[in-house]
Amino acid sequence: MEFRDKTLTCRDCGAQFVFSAGEQEFFHQRGFSNEPSRCPACRAARRNSRNAKPGGSRRMYHAICADCGVETEVPFEPRGDRPVYCRDCYNKRQRR
Repeated sequence: MEFRDKTLTCRDCGAQFVFSAGEQEFFHQRGFSNEPSRCPACRAARRNSRNAKPGGSRRMYHAICADCGVETEVPFEPRGDRPVYCRDCYNKRQRR
């Protein structure tokens, strides 16, 4: 099956966007039968709004970093069975 770029109109903002041949092939491989009805920006905004907590902020929990001992906040409740790291120590560990 041959795919060609298509110009579609976003149902939310009315902007035109390109549904590329590569995206069409991806949709076809995954068995999606409908074309996207929202532009990439509106899709991202919708995805973010679905993931947001009511009130717009996420609950943060206080913890002590297992590496440097600084008090920090994390977006999950520490259970005590695994170490919790501050942002800096977490990023250092990720680079290893």
